[in-house]
Amino acid sequence: MASLTGASLNFTSLSSSFRRTQLPLRGISNVKSVSFPSLRMQPGFRVSCMAKPETVDKVCEIVRKQLALPDGSSLTGESKFAELGADSLDTVEIVMGLEEEFGISVEEDSAQSISTVQDAADLIEMLKEKNNA
Repeated sequence: MASLTGASLNFTSLSSSFRRTQLPLRGISNVKSVSFPSLRMQPGFRVSCMAKPETVDKVCEIVRKQLALPDGSSLTGESKFAELGADSLDTVEIVMGLEEEFGISVEEDSAQSISTVQDAADLIEMLKEKNNA
């Protein structure tokens, strides 16, 4: 089951026979969840919702500020913290900035799984949805 809170639905599989596919969800409203019963049985298959573009943009701002990146530097959801020069302390500071900005609390296990801007934005959306439930 996947919550449709983001701008697109992301299908990923560890198998090489299925490529990463993104389906736009424009115009869909009042949908709380969708399930894919036939896909549950396939190992290595994951369905996740991508964060809203405004969440990704805000995460980019926080990352840019925490890493003291120039205003014109290009950041996208695919930007990896390590490739931006972040070490483990920088990543902790980024997570703390995200917690403060979005009013969330990130568990240590979840924080360790964040390696890209998109990972952080997706986690924020998930935690906000969980807090609102």
